[in-house]
Amino acid sequence: MIPYNKIIKLALPFVVILASCSKLDEKLNSTLTNEQAASALGDAGTGLLLNAAYADLAVPFHNQDQVFSLEENTTDESLVPTRGGDWDDNGVWRVLHAHTWDANHGQILSVFNNLNKLNFDATNVLAFKPTPAQEAEAKFLRAVSLYYLLDLYGQYPFRNPGDNLLLAPVVKSGAEAVDFIISELNAALPNLNASNSKFQANQDAARVLLMKCYLQKGAFINRAAPTFAAADMQQVITLGNTIINSNKYSYNTNYFDNFNVNNGNSSEGIFAYQNTSGVNVNHGSIESRWNMTLHYNSYTPNNPNAGWNGFSTISDFYSSFGVSAPTNFTPADTLLDKRIGGRYYQGATNVSGLRPGFLVGQQFNEAGVAIKDRKGAPLAYTPQIANNMIELGTNLEVTGIRVVKYVPDYANYGGPAGNDLMLFRYPDVVLMVAEAKMRTNDAAGALLLVNALRQARGAAPVAAMPLVNLNNVEDPATLLAERGRELYWESHRRTDLIRFGVYLKPWQYKTSTNAKNLVFPIPSQALAANPNLKQNLGY
Repeated sequence: MIPYNKIIKLALPFVVILASCSKLDEKLNSTLTNEQAASALGDAGTGLLLNAAYADLAVPFHNQDQVFSLEENTTDESLVPTRGGDWDDNGVWRVLHAHTWDANHGQILSVFNNLNKLNFDATNVLAFKPTPAQEAEAKFLRAVSLYYLLDLYGQYPFRNPGDNLLLAPVVKSGAEAVDFIISELNAALPNLNASNSKFQANQDAARVLLMKCYLQKGAFINRAAPTFAAADMQQVITLGNTIINSNKYSYNTNYFDNFNVNNGNSSEGIFAYQNTSGVNVNHGSIESRWNMTLHYNSYTPNNPNAGWNGFSTISDFYSSFGVSAPTNFTPADTLLDKRIGGRYYQGATNVSGLRPGFLVGQQFNEAGVAIKDRKGAPLAYTPQIANNMIELGTNLEVTGIRVVKYVPDYANYGGPAGNDLMLFRYPDVVLMVAEAKMRTNDAAGALLLVNALRQARGAAPVAAMPLVNLNNVEDPATLLAERGRELYWESHRRTDLIRFGVYLKPWQYKTSTNAKNLVFPIPSQALAANPNLKQNLGY
């Protein structure tokens, strides 16, 4: 077997060529061709290249300033108020929620680059004679990157092994772009090993991504007025029923078990990024999912810097759960939606007092003693946030409902933590099938699926459920609201709001916005590197 550092040196020329502009040294590969390198690597070496592509999932999907930020902070589910000197960063967080970003926003550039790293490294695998199974996994990983690039930016650069390296990568957009992703996934699906775990590209993960492509296809073609072809919706239903009828997945009894340190065993996980407690690796960190929202004193006995005291949600989104503002529920609250949290959770409440979910009102430690903020005032989170999202004075540390979806790994507090990052989860499949049924006039069939999910979450069944209320984004009676209750803070919301036709509507701390914001701008650096990329309209 060739040492890993040697493999990287062999692979590097192809990666550089793939990511660079059209001015290249024709002799770059003159010492060792890709074919020769592939022979030298062998199957094991190609496997290491595939592992490198898997590792590329970490940063864009873990970190608080990556895909999560673009998908959540631009919506009604999340915002980051400036708190004195904290979380200002020249307003980069506030402009996302207010929809006033421009083409120079640093997060927009960083996400574009990190998704393209996955794109390029997955393509790199295909250049070194992979086995059919390795090729299928690489194509799936590349499809993940292309899907998110298309969703966020409306286009993506693309190069296949064998393309003329002296030319800039081609760029795909619209119907061509989504059809290519679909073709790649269909080609990969039969060669994905049926025994692959949720931490590898697997057949059900490919089906989920296909469902997303078919469901989102009309929005990718025309975000301002999405369409939903009956044939595409039938594909969503067929693919989803294959997953549902396999009986491989079921709803966890406790919703937050999907996000705790042992969630690798979750019966709802279809595709996830595996993290390992105590193993220090140089990539994104799952700890950001609780650090970004918890107060500095949320775990004071053992950690005086328990959180970063930033991310919050808006009160109107919280109200879609049908409750006003209770923090701690009793066992008698059986019909209250469990997804809102506020209940005792072993491994968290007994350690720090934390009750996962939405945190509102006075916070308590594990002994039941009220926690104070750094100024000695009660740490009692309030729904109100300053209209300009800039907090001053006594409100600095308590404004905003906080959200803790991933239960902290307290045995490794400060990281590295062991919670696995859920990328595709079974309830999303069920809700996508329900949506496709509604869009093809099978409301009764959709309602059966939705009520089964609601029953599993402790919510009362409903007699009817429209897709969306175009006049009220936060209407709790809609399928859009049900997706919000189930999938909040899992990086789906912006995509959903666009597909349901309400992304440009006003919500708290955001007025109606320009249609250009339906896609993000192509970063200036990317435009300079690849002349085939075109700036999106309005930027």
